[in-house]
Amino acid sequence: MATPRPPAPADARTKRLTLLACVLASTIVMIDGSVVGVALPEIRDDLGGGLAGQQWVTNGYLLTLGSLLLVAGSIGDVLGARRVFLFGVVGFGVTSVLCAFAPTIEVLVLGRALQGASGAALTPAALAVIVSVFDADERNRAIGTWTAWSGIGAAIGPVLGGWLVDVASWHWVFLINVPLVVGTVVLVARVIPADRTRDRTRHVDVPGALLCAAGLGGLTFGLIRQPLGGWGAPDVALPLAVGAVLLVLFVVHEDRSPDSMLPLGLFRRRNFVVGNVETLVMYGGLSLLTFYLVIFLQQVAGWDALEAGAALVPVTAVMLVLAGRFGALADRHGPRLFMGLGPLIAGAGLLLLLRLDADVSYVADLLPAVALFALGLSMTVAPLTATVLADAEARNAGAASGVNNAVARVAGLVAVAVVGIAVSASFGSAVDDRLDGTTLGPTASRAADALRDGPFSRPELDGTSAAEAAALRSAAGEAGVSAFRLGMGIAGGLLIAGGLIGAAGIRNPRRVVLAADCAGGQVVGQPGDVGNAEAVPTSAAATGTTPT
Repeated sequence: MATPRPPAPADARTKRLTLLACVLASTIVMIDGSVVGVALPEIRDDLGGGLAGQQWVTNGYLLTLGSLLLVAGSIGDVLGARRVFLFGVVGFGVTSVLCAFAPTIEVLVLGRALQGASGAALTPAALAVIVSVFDADERNRAIGTWTAWSGIGAAIGPVLGGWLVDVASWHWVFLINVPLVVGTVVLVARVIPADRTRDRTRHVDVPGALLCAAGLGGLTFGLIRQPLGGWGAPDVALPLAVGAVLLVLFVVHEDRSPDSMLPLGLFRRRNFVVGNVETLVMYGGLSLLTFYLVIFLQQVAGWDALEAGAALVPVTAVMLVLAGRFGALADRHGPRLFMGLGPLIAGAGLLLLLRLDADVSYVADLLPAVALFALGLSMTVAPLTATVLADAEARNAGAASGVNNAVARVAGLVAVAVVGIAVSASFGSAVDDRLDGTTLGPTASRAADALRDGPFSRPELDGTSAAEAAALRSAAGEAGVSAFRLGMGIAGGLLIAGGLIGAAGIRNPRRVVLAADCAGGQVVGQPGDVGNAEAVPTSAAATGTTPT
């Protein structure tokens, strides 16, 4: 039986290049999560498939990414984070080429599903690599830098995708990944330290992996389908129910398995549990912002796709500058302050969006809210992630990261599905209120019915009179503003709730005071550790003793 060999401490150059490799890999995943949306119309024209095909080009990726994150994180703990990271990066490159040259919509959907699986492998593995390479006192800052730079991918995705589609074709939306993959593979091979010798007493929990993947897959599939079919549809209710049952069986299995892929002891640790609850609430609010803001700006405010896609770019810029700095401050002062105050500030930024109406000025109306939100998010992301990981042993870092990633992904799907019900109802009710007392002909009545069923949609005005068209436009605009404000109010409330959870639940790690360094005790005055004193105590200096 091989004894695990601890890795040698990494030098500064190795740490910098390791962080660069993790940033590049995560950027690829973030870009692919947002870049494809702008290419869907051209993909439909080229490959066909209709609306269902467009949806599954996106949803196939989300399905495998969300359902395999925890499994991949656990496999990384057993086989080594570097191995799984490299596998995920290479897999993402190969599947990107498959997507770029897909001859049919079915092959493209398959390629996207395989891309999601590769993304699930490399995302928690990247975080586990950072944890293994960086010392504890450097980890928060490194995670903050990784998060901020990786966020650039999400921000530039729609802008880059729109440009590539305009100047070339949709194929280049996937081919742009290839040089990033090659650069990442070179860095991994040259600088990331080899995994420690594998602990032969640990094995991949195959039954647990199957139960976990199928359970999360059922939940993810049901939540993806919910906006189209409603909660009572068979293809929504059945996958949700089966997924929930399988996850219960997964927990039962993990409690009994000698090779548990998810150490249930993690859920007895306060910071781990509170951090994941805060993640659930916060990322739900974040997903509502990114989902509804772009729709509102295009469908109600009349912005084009490029303008709407660039609206949140300042968030990435602020995080790039500040996230690492706040991570370093959290290392020094503890995470509780930042995990409590940050979401409150971010939530206040979202509540500023309640001022928006159909005529949106970016500088006067949107930018102040986005900047305040970005500041709060920058305060929170690195301390939150590091706190969750700090409550797990290094050998379980991949599983802890997988749990946190899965919670964040599921939070977005749940928030959009559940809040979508309230937003849709608000939109339909507002349309009725605005049209109350307005006389509409048969064509306009059908347009009004279609408008009620399509939140944020634009009314079909062909065959309507000028007065009817004006009434329908006004109703659609006012209902869109009302529904958007409801969504942002809920999103802001979720972020504020996350801040309260963090402030009340997180405990700063206790300081480690070494008894061996306090041999003189109070006999020689007082230990130098008191008050984090760095100067030599006067009494110690006077007696010639070594400061403690």
